[in-house]
Amino acid sequence: MSAVFQNKPEKDSRVEAAISHWAPRFVANGVPLVDFQEVTAGVSRWEDWCSAWSARAAVHEELGNKALAGGHTISAGEHFTRAAVCYHFGKFLFVNDMAQMKEAHRRAVECRNKALPHLQPPGERVAIPYEGKQLYGNLRKPTAQPSNTGIARPPIAVMCMGLDSAKEEMDDYENRFLKRGVATLAFDGPGQGEAEYDFAVCPEYEKPVKAVIDWLEAREDLDTSRIGIWGVSLGGYYAPRAAAFEKRIKACVALSGPFQRSADFTGRPQMNVEAFRVRSKSANLEEAGKVAVRFSLAGCAKNITCPIYIVAGTKDRLTPHTQAEKLAAEVSGPCVLSVIEGGNHVVNNLWYRYRDQTADWMAAQLRAAKR
Repeated sequence: MSAVFQNKPEKDSRVEAAISHWAPRFVANGVPLVDFQEVTAGVSRWEDWCSAWSARAAVHEELGNKALAGGHTISAGEHFTRAAVCYHFGKFLFVNDMAQMKEAHRRAVECRNKALPHLQPPGERVAIPYEGKQLYGNLRKPTAQPSNTGIARPPIAVMCMGLDSAKEEMDDYENRFLKRGVATLAFDGPGQGEAEYDFAVCPEYEKPVKAVIDWLEAREDLDTSRIGIWGVSLGGYYAPRAAAFEKRIKACVALSGPFQRSADFTGRPQMNVEAFRVRSKSANLEEAGKVAVRFSLAGCAKNITCPIYIVAGTKDRLTPHTQAEKLAAEVSGPCVLSVIEGGNHVVNNLWYRYRDQTADWMAAQLRAAKR
């Protein structure tokens, strides 16, 4: 009897790129390792990526519903947060099928919203007026330990997303600030998350940040004399860009952000390029290139006078670590530059080399800023 061998389908190059580039990010930001392994093993075509992740997210969502029905609210919050992250990673670069992307995105937001009241500490969904519409964010305030009572008027870190990150991905980062007595506001700015449908990406990010800080100052439960700003990936450009213009910011953390972008997309991953085109609301790459060159800290980085902590990795395939060195050379205020040998984009593969350290630093800077 002759054996029959079935050839395993070759993986789409986009799926191969996803597996090789993103495993550390997914796991560091809340996707269980086994989920990453099983979901990616079962996907051969990029066209199946979003549906596969949505199916796995639905498992966590159902666990959350069962926990909530049984009155296990802490477990429910954790299950819903994992579901939100899995839905998010299904949609985050899936601009090739907008209908499918929007549905996964809707469910990501819905799950994180269901988690918010059950988190430790809880969160609040907020809407910030901006150019006749709204920007949405998740506000969380720290509690004092061991009493678990709210801290009166804590300082706050405003958290800026990247090209494909969104507020639903920020749980781990938020918790590190909250444990150190710093409130967090992770928000979707123009071209990001819930705001990507109404607004194009905004290189002049001081505009939405001004709206956010104006809104924060109307609240009485936060110390708005102690505002820090934090940004990840493209947000690592947005945060220092805002700090260059917005003097109400007392400290800045920039993770793997560009100093200046080029109109040339050669060598950049196909999925990232297409996501930038879509989220910049450009008809083609020529138009997208004109938007890209507006992303620049040249000429304004010297206006950053607040303390800044800059992180980059030497193995970053999206943003060379030399971009971080350019920023550090230009700023006028105190600067910590951490270039991590072997670190990938946002150094997610070596997250323990900067996540606690930047949270410690930000908390110390905001304590020192108290009037």
